[in-house]
Amino acid sequence: MELKDKVIAITGGASGLGEASTRHFVAHGSKVMILDINDDNAKAICDELGDDNVKYINTNIMEEQPVIDAMTFIKESFGRLDVAINCAGTGYGGRILGKEAPHPLDHFKFIIDLNLVGTFNVMRLAAELMDKNDESESGEKGVIINTASVAGYEGQIGQSAYSASKAGVIGLTLTAARDLARHSIRVNTIAPGIFDTPLMKMAPEKVREPLLQSTQFPHRFGEPAEFGSLAAHIVENTYLNGETIRLDSGMRMTPR
Repeated sequence: MELKDKVIAITGGASGLGEASTRHFVAHGSKVMILDINDDNAKAICDELGDDNVKYINTNIMEEQPVIDAMTFIKESFGRLDVAINCAGTGYGGRILGKEAPHPLDHFKFIIDLNLVGTFNVMRLAAELMDKNDESESGEKGVIINTASVAGYEGQIGQSAYSASKAGVIGLTLTAARDLARHSIRVNTIAPGIFDTPLMKMAPEKVREPLLQSTQFPHRFGEPAEFGSLAAHIVENTYLNGETIRLDSGMRMTPR
């Protein structure tokens, strides 16, 4: 699928990997709808890149109606949806059995609800809208790209909730690709390693340095633009389907 004039929905598109994806797709001629809850960042991006190219709707992806409303707004604004990229998510650090108490159950449920259930919620409703498209010259109607993490494979101490949620996203990938094959919709997942996002910049050196040491080549943090570039390649490469791609310089997470 070519990028020019395609309509892309990006959850978490106002910061970090999502913002990098927003900028990459707009630079290559796509129209982007940001689904986020960060009003200030999203509006600043829309002002910078132009309201004809980027629009924003405040969307809590953990709930059904806000995502339904977002899909309606996409249809009204751009007439169609070609690609959905799920970047919204967060983490929580806590051991299963902490020094003072067990891991808070509500915190575990929240991370699963945001990272996994939220991804599924957007995926199912985006697919419904994509299914209304005519098939392209390559025979496809749409592309869905989800975001997992290397922690979905090698979760560190204190990452139970985050790792479980991202492992769930990885587990969804092939099943979703099989489910949506008859609708001519491809599904792939990116599993990033450590990226130089605003959240990582805030981490203390004692957290950043061990993570950096686990990288191979190139021996550095990933750049958000590299995530956006891979997302674009997935859209363009019609034969990529049902795959989770690690983007991590060959790193393997250590226990801590």
